[in-house]
Amino acid sequence: MQKQAIPRVKRRKRLGPEVREEGLAAARRLLLEGGPGAVTLANIGDEIGMSHANVLHHFGSAASLQSALMGSMINDLTVALGDVVELLKTDAAAPRVVADRVFDAFDKGGAGPLAAWIILSGDVAHLEPVREAVRSLVEAIVGQSTDDAAPDRVRAAVLMMAVSAFGDAVIGPYVRDMLDQKDDAMRDLIARILPLFLIPSGIPPAVS
Repeated sequence: MQKQAIPRVKRRKRLGPEVREEGLAAARRLLLEGGPGAVTLANIGDEIGMSHANVLHHFGSAASLQSALMGSMINDLTVALGDVVELLKTDAAAPRVVADRVFDAFDKGGAGPLAAWIILSGDVAHLEPVREAVRSLVEAIVGQSTDDAAPDRVRAAVLMMAVSAFGDAVIGPYVRDMLDQKDDAMRDLIARILPLFLIPSGIPPAVS
């Protein structure tokens, strides 16, 4: 008996922008799941069902793909910080809400592993777009205070929150496990400390 041929499914041709979008989404998943070493043209091709050569054609080089990924994720981080700014403009916003927004940007959004990747690669120019977002965040929080020393205290608060969120995204799960702490332990701590930076009688000055 002659075997009936299995009809081949014709693959839908994808346009360049669509391939780039799918490729960047796949690259982000690979970065979050396997770290920077997992973000290769071959792995991305496997993720989106394309050959290494086709992925290379759409991105130009592995370096170009990594740069595009950095740009995409940095944009997401600035948008997340912008959301916090808008929240603070319309509402005093509970410290935990602010902490959650910033921590989510570094953790769920992937900005923590991305920032570590950028810093270790030495290509810190990619972090430049974050500068204005951070400054806007400081200005929005300063708007909740009225005394002259508020800007200095708020800059210190944002420093503490951003560095804590970055560290929590990169190494937090391991340290929390060592110390038998809950997943949101660092967020909770920041939410409790943050108000102290925003009142004139809060954190005492450093002893020189």
